[in-house]
Amino acid sequence: MTLLLYSLIAATPILTVFLLLVGARMPAARAMPIAYLVTATIALGIWRVPLNWVAASTIQGVFIAIEILYIVFGAVLLLNTLQASGALQSIRQSLLSISGDRRIQVTIIAWLFGSFIEGASGFGTPAVICVPLLVAIGFPAMAAVLVALIIQSTPSTFGAVGTPILIGIDAGLSGVAAVQEQLAALNLTYPEYLRLIGRHAGIVHGVVGSLIPLILSVVLTVFFGEQPSWRAGLAAWKFALFAGLAFTVPYSLTAIFLGPEFPTIVGGLVGLAIVVPVARRGWLAPKPLWDFPPRSHWPDAWLGITSPTLTTDAPVMGAAKAWVPYVLVGVLLVISRVVTPVTVGLRSVEIRWSRILDTSLTSTLQPLYLPPTILLIVVGITYFLHQMKPGDLHQAIRDALPVIRKITLALGAAVLMARVFINSGTNARDLASMPLTLADAMATVVGPIWTFFAPLVGLIGAFVAGSVTVSNMMFSLFQFGVADRLDLSTALILALQCVGASAGNMICVSNIVAAAATVGLLGREGIIIRRLLLPAGYYIVVAGILGLLIQMM
Repeated sequence: MTLLLYSLIAATPILTVFLLLVGARMPAARAMPIAYLVTATIALGIWRVPLNWVAASTIQGVFIAIEILYIVFGAVLLLNTLQASGALQSIRQSLLSISGDRRIQVTIIAWLFGSFIEGASGFGTPAVICVPLLVAIGFPAMAAVLVALIIQSTPSTFGAVGTPILIGIDAGLSGVAAVQEQLAALNLTYPEYLRLIGRHAGIVHGVVGSLIPLILSVVLTVFFGEQPSWRAGLAAWKFALFAGLAFTVPYSLTAIFLGPEFPTIVGGLVGLAIVVPVARRGWLAPKPLWDFPPRSHWPDAWLGITSPTLTTDAPVMGAAKAWVPYVLVGVLLVISRVVTPVTVGLRSVEIRWSRILDTSLTSTLQPLYLPPTILLIVVGITYFLHQMKPGDLHQAIRDALPVIRKITLALGAAVLMARVFINSGTNARDLASMPLTLADAMATVVGPIWTFFAPLVGLIGAFVAGSVTVSNMMFSLFQFGVADRLDLSTALILALQCVGASAGNMICVSNIVAAAATVGLLGREGIIIRRLLLPAGYYIVVAGILGLLIQMM
């Protein structure tokens, strides 16, 4: 078979997901098991991947799914605990006191606070923390999920203290002779090369990401207003652009001068410090104030089956005391990632299965290092700090468990499909893996204008794998090879790979299922993907154009 035909077959798993979720509007709990079976059938029947490799990839996927389910459980339990203690009522009142305008609230909570959490933690944590918080202050569940997923773009390249570059890119390039030869020609060390990639990524993200708050505003007013209105969303342009730059300027400067570890953390903290006082004083605030229609007018598609219930009977506490759990989450996540002895200690406890079923595949769980462990610690602290009753905590745990049961099939199948797809490179036909075959065909077709299409490859990788880091692991060497063959800047192309993977974070099924689960918005994954395609498309198209402009300089 030709490369083109193999690439079309390799695209079948991705097309299956889109056709079932977006076209047929099938819930993920039904669509993803079908997509997994399609992928496994292609791997076994056409790629001729050995059965033990498909089985080992499936086991590897189970490990990853457990991690994600653990994250969702931790986030939902923290939310339930704050609801039971009465803290959510105080948090809601404190946020509403900053501004009653939903366009401003979404900027502060999703864009700035969510970005800070992404910088410290990664793993899709911002969505599962921010979605319930937005719903608690009066956002429709669908709106909360959409905006929380959109912001998982700009911050993600430097999420989890730079993991997508320091681990993702490194895993793809480390020890490769061609890479070492180019570094010698450029007179760069390997760490300097990684910083150069981060510098390019920070510049591209800094331009593209500055408009994300305005996009959030437009998404709210077009999809969730009394009457769909682009004008109402664009009316917030002054505040939105200010908030965008308040994050992206320190973010980009940190990437340029300090490296890939801290741009997102610094951008989130500086942005919050600048934007919250401005919002509180009403400076740059759009007029008139914009809100959702009355809740009684909300269609069923906006609502989840569960949401925080805030009543006037809930215990009231001071705002500072109510916010302590979220502050602790941020502080403890940063400590766990930045303080080396703590990081080493947390990572020392691991569950490992090496050479699964006599393959070279390995799965590792580091339960103490995962973000939800921090969330569970904060739940314990909150129990005593907020002087809760034992029955309240027991009820919070009982209410969290059904959420996990409802998403296990959809989430598990999505991750299993991704691992079989990614690990298809070991086969009897001597073919590259399905994602690499697909990317190779794209490179053959587009040739010299590869710079424009490089972000699309990153997006495909993140959409399938559910991770910017894994997308970079999959495609970094491929992107390097294409750039080297076409005499393009390899650092720029790899930066565009990172940017595209971050855009793909918006639409990856595992992130969508996890975020939607926190507020019971299940079975509507297709609607969510359809509404996220335009923001994701904006991100990779503008990034590609910027890449071409930088290339010509």
